[in-house]
Amino acid sequence: MFSSKAEVLLAKKGISWPRKGRENDGGSGKSNIPSTHLHDKQANDQSHQRVPVVQPIIIPDCQDTKYAHSSKYEFSGSWWTFNNTSSISSTSTIGSPIERVDYEADCLDYEILWEDLVIGEQVGQGSCGTVYHALWYGSDVAVKLFSKQEYSEEMINTFRQEVSLMKKLRHPSIILFMGAVASEERLCIVTEFLPRGSLFQLLQKDTGKLDPRRKLNMAIDIARGMNYLHNSIPTIVHRDLKSSNLLVDKNWTVKVADFGLSRLKLETFLTTKGGKGTPQWMAPEVLRSEPSNEKSDVYSYGVVLWELVTHKIPWDTLNPMQIIAAVGFMDRRLEIPSNTDPHWASIIESCWDSDPQRRPSFQELLERLQDLQKQYVVQARTRREAAGKGAGKMSPEDC
Repeated sequence: MFSSKAEVLLAKKGISWPRKGRENDGGSGKSNIPSTHLHDKQANDQSHQRVPVVQPIIIPDCQDTKYAHSSKYEFSGSWWTFNNTSSISSTSTIGSPIERVDYEADCLDYEILWEDLVIGEQVGQGSCGTVYHALWYGSDVAVKLFSKQEYSEEMINTFRQEVSLMKKLRHPSIILFMGAVASEERLCIVTEFLPRGSLFQLLQKDTGKLDPRRKLNMAIDIARGMNYLHNSIPTIVHRDLKSSNLLVDKNWTVKVADFGLSRLKLETFLTTKGGKGTPQWMAPEVLRSEPSNEKSDVYSYGVVLWELVTHKIPWDTLNPMQIIAAVGFMDRRLEIPSNTDPHWASIIESCWDSDPQRRPSFQELLERLQDLQKQYVVQARTRREAAGKGAGKMSPEDC
């Protein structure tokens, strides 16, 4: 049951929760945490009626890792829960600006019933919830189950904005929002499930399947997704772009995910205060708690490109405060290996410019990466011709 504080906040906004009569907890009523083994799909074979419109889901605004097994493969210590320390996130843009989005009217217009989900294994753990692999009418989905917490008004407004934003995003390089579970017992976000997990996980495993051309294709996928966000009206600033928030499908396509910290850029800059995000990927101006804009995402993208080159965790020998000092106040940057392709290194360095306005846009980055892709194709053809094998022909791997 929700606290009286939450009920008062909801009542002030004229929001009511679905009645218990519409909810089915699966019969046990013993636990809010699902089994970590796939259940029998018999429940999904029953007939389902069309779900009526419900009020917006309301969940706390907190960080959560995607199904990347980040708790196992990401960095150790408390860096990924840095939102509890002295950093760096923007204030919620609640109030008159965000009212232009009119998410009071743009409430969740469909929901997913908990009993329609066949919950499988846990694939991720975050500070405010757990991610599971599940089946929904026979289709693979990812279910982010949020932990019950006190709901502040800021949390409520932030999550309503997140859901309103995710519903409208439709792009091949953006994670697909499927719906949400909104009941008195469980609050979840349901998205498509990408079987290869996160880019962070793949880079740390280093199985040898990520050759230079595949890495370049991944970089292009990310740039396409971010270019879509930045060219939305109004501009969407991700604010937490990092390898663990980039998910990979079975075809090695990378998709941008986790919009918990994203904001609509309704003003020239976003202000920062409060401490959420991950400092290893943050731009200097964000680490200094200065106003920022979409060019901060470009800096973070440069760190992801560095990860693609090195397969290393950025700033893994420094603690959060040392990162703030080094990057934010001493203008230090990660070291790019000397054997890195000069074009690739140049792109990374341009993303890391100390002046945000001199950093390239994602459209410019996309054009440079596509030019580099063409060069790789020509180089591959030249090598084959020199070896006298398959002159003039290209394999799928060269595309």
